[in-house]
Amino acid sequence: MTSEPSPPPARRPRRHFSMIRTFVLADFVTLGNGFAGAGAILASMQALATGNPRWLWVAFALMPVALAMDVADGRIARWRFRKSPLGADLDSLADVISFGMAPAALAFAVGLRGGLDVAALLYFVACGISRLARFNVTSAELSDGTGKVKYFEGTPIPTSLLLVMVLAVALWQGRIGDALWGGVWDIGPVQLHPLVLMYVASGSAMISKTLRIPKF
Repeated sequence: MTSEPSPPPARRPRRHFSMIRTFVLADFVTLGNGFAGAGAILASMQALATGNPRWLWVAFALMPVALAMDVADGRIARWRFRKSPLGADLDSLADVISFGMAPAALAFAVGLRGGLDVAALLYFVACGISRLARFNVTSAELSDGTGKVKYFEGTPIPTSLLLVMVLAVALWQGRIGDALWGGVWDIGPVQLHPLVLMYVASGSAMISKTLRIPKF
């Protein structure tokens, strides 16, 4: 006599993931970083649309705000001993906007708009995305016993603010467009502003495997 098969175990209802309820104070500060970076991008677009350089200054002013938020969110998380499951991903996404796309948008707005310029800026953004993805994957093995990462592989993406500072000086001196330092080169059907090569160098340094930057 064969016994009847036992019914499958009842499945537990899937618990709804409440995004807002998982947020902690540090996450809202991280969002402030992303908001400042997005604001810098929109201000750069407004400068192009209106031809008013004052919008470029708005964009430049928002960049240190983004950096301050980026530094503050980690300190707040450590101070309150609280972090959310979304914290690391929020931080990476905000950094891509503020220190990847925003510097590239500013460069485009001040005059780095040749065909090769755009290719260099896209390379820079791709390097920033790749660098953050690598950090998220390798942070566990790079951390010490306390969970703190000892060093960065490649330069951190917020170092792109050095590029923004160079552009701000250029704007202050009225050296934008084809008046940018180094001028413009016609290479066949496309143009290259040699100044854009600093973005290529920055992107390459971010994805470097040999550069190790201590984290303080």
